Amino acid sequence: MPRDPIVNEVRRVREEQAAKYAFDVKAIVAGAKKRQRRSGRKVVSFVPKKRLSA
Repeated sequence: MPRDPIVNEVRRVREEQAAKYAFDVKAIVAGAKKRQRRSGRKVVSFVPKKRLSA
């Protein structure tokens, strides 16, 4: 299967970000949220859909 350069780049960046935060998931998420706030872009959160009871 041929290598996809976009997938390779996403994986490389993901690995760099994880290494930057010593592979600590909580630190990775905190860093991502900090970058979101600094970006100045509007971040949208959707309200979860209610599940129908069976």
